[in-house]
Amino acid sequence: MPDPAGIIRVGGFESLSLCDWPGEIVATVFCQGCPWDCSYCHNPGLLPATGEQELPWQDILQFLGTRRGLLDGVVFSGGEPTLQRGLGVAMAQVRAMGFRIGLHTGGAYPRRLAEVLSLVDWVGLDIKVAFADYQRITRVAGSGARARESLELLLSSGVDYELRTTVSPELFDDKALADLKRDLAAFTIGKHKIQECRPVISQGH
Repeated sequence: MPDPAGIIRVGGFESLSLCDWPGEIVATVFCQGCPWDCSYCHNPGLLPATGEQELPWQDILQFLGTRRGLLDGVVFSGGEPTLQRGLGVAMAQVRAMGFRIGLHTGGAYPRRLAEVLSLVDWVGLDIKVAFADYQRITRVAGSGARARESLELLLSSGVDYELRTTVSPELFDDKALADLKRDLAAFTIGKHKIQECRPVISQGH
């Protein structure tokens, strides 16, 4: 059922994660909905704007209240968290509880990313391919320009980050990797992780 408070739509929740924020012990909130349709998405159930088994946000907050002092932070993942207009409110609520805030994003909404960067301690930004080639992966026109703008905003913000690129053998060959490296060479990039495409999994509840 959708959250009656209407702050954010939660499609899944992992109460303990050691891999969603390097070096941190966190809980992960999986936000429902994504505007892009990447074929290798490992959480396809989160793509629709409305999920079949959404979790009430107030229940998530209540649980987090029992984890003060036990968790380093909370990561907002997806789906695409910046699709949620209430993301900043949700982050502020969690930060007020004493948690640090992490964000996983593909950079689909640069303006909304800019609005929440002041609330975030770390960002995992997915860079999918060379910017001119994004539509082949996301199936959405103009997505490469949005990802580039989000990268520029992140790098200028001073927020700690990691860039991640998922390599799907069917979609990502040596030329695609070379083109991506060429694009990123225009920036001063500190952390860029190349990871192999994982089999589809279900998000935690």
